[in-house]
Order: sequence, then C-alpha cells, then structure tokens
Amino acid sequence: MTVLEDRIKMADESGALTLDVMFEWLEKMPVPEGTKVEIVGGNIFLTPQRDTHWEIIAAVYDQLREKYPRQRVKSDVRIDYPGHLNGFATDVTLLAKDAEKNERGLWRYQDVVFVAEVISKRTAVNDYGPKKTAYARAEIPVYLIVDPYQGRCRLFTHPKDGDYATDTKLDFGLDVDLTGSVVGLTLKTDDFPRD
Repeated sequence: MTVLEDRIKMADESGALTLDVMFEWLEKMPVPEGTKVEIVGGNIFLTPQRDTHWEIIAAVYDQLREKYPRQRVKSDVRIDYPGHLNGFATDVTLLAKDAEKNERGLWRYQDVVFVAEVISKRTAVNDYGPKKTAYARAEIPVYLIVDPYQGRCRLFTHPKDGDYATDTKLDFGLDVDLTGSVVGLTLKTDDFPRD
C-alpha cells in the first residue's frame, strides 16, 4: 500500500477529510489540461479556462511584474485560506517581500497582500461569496474581482471583522488606483476583453 493509499484509507476510516487528502485525490484524477482546480468550502470546482479569462489574468500579471519580481507574483497556485476546507488557486496573487512557505511547502495566506479573481459564470458566486469572506478573514489587504461579463472591476480593501470596509466599482477603461495600498501601483483596464 502506498503512502497516499494509506492516508486516504485513514481519512476514510476516521472521517477526517483534509485539503491535502482532497488534493491528492485530484492529482490522481485525469483533470484536463487548462482546467483550474479549487476547493471552496469542501466543494471541488473544475473550471476550464477561457481565452478572455486568460487574457485578463495575463494583463494583471504583466502589470504586477513591471514592479515586482516573478517570485512574488503567482497564478493558479494553491494557497489554503481560513474556513472549512478552503484550498484556492487564485488567478493572480501577490506575496509579501519576505513570504515563506509553510512546513508542507505551500505559500502561507498570511503572506498574501493582493488577490485578483477573474470570474467565470459558473463560479462567480464563489468569488463574490465564500472566497471574498475567506480573503477578508485572512486580512488580505486588497481583493480585486474582474468581471468580463459586466465589463467591471470590484475593488475590496480594508478588511475588518470578516468583511471589507471598502467596495469600489470601476468600469473597464478606468484605472484601478492601488497607489495608496500595499500594492503601490495603478492597474490599467482599458485592454481587458469582455465576454
């Protein structure tokens, strides 16, 4: 019996389902290339990446890379967040300068300073609901939702008591001014495609 099979058997027998066990199961599944995999509140979401989705992610990533080294800017990398079985693969994540991985080799949510999520129709409820709550509980200073269906960004800042105190709506074409935040730059949205 392999270590994985042993862990799965122990989890099954004890009822102790963990994110690690769930991700190990997913790694054994034939997940199609280009599919984003996340666990939100213990539910597994598999989302194929659309071209529009990727273009926006790339635009945000590229703008962050103009200021920050590659080691601090992540995309689609698992980070576990507060709450029940929350293992997110955020579209774009900016880590603090002194970010460190935990003992399991994962980036720590305590070191995340910015998150950007580009919504998909089927998972938008996660980005606006349980993921927003998890990011606020984790005290992520800046959370940006990009909505190619409405052609709008929602910028959440100042986390407090499990929510964000500030919610700013910006149509595509307007700059997302993050100069007064830990991010310290302005994101251009005029070339974000719409769906």
